[in-house]
Amino acid sequence: MTKVKIKQVKSVIDRSKRQKDTVRALGLKKINQEVVHVATPQIMGMVDKVRHLVTVEEVK
Repeated sequence: MTKVKIKQVKSVIDRSKRQKDTVRALGLKKINQEVVHVATPQIMGMVDKVRHLVTVEEVK
């Protein structure tokens, strides 16, 4: 299974509640925090909705 490292690079201040909840559901709380998830369709869909707030890279 492919894993992805997701890093929050922008603040959720002044964002919609839906975007804040999505970032929180990914496990991110602070800027520059990183989490690793398995690249399921659900996770990738969440990342796609907040792509402007996070960076994503594949983990080997």
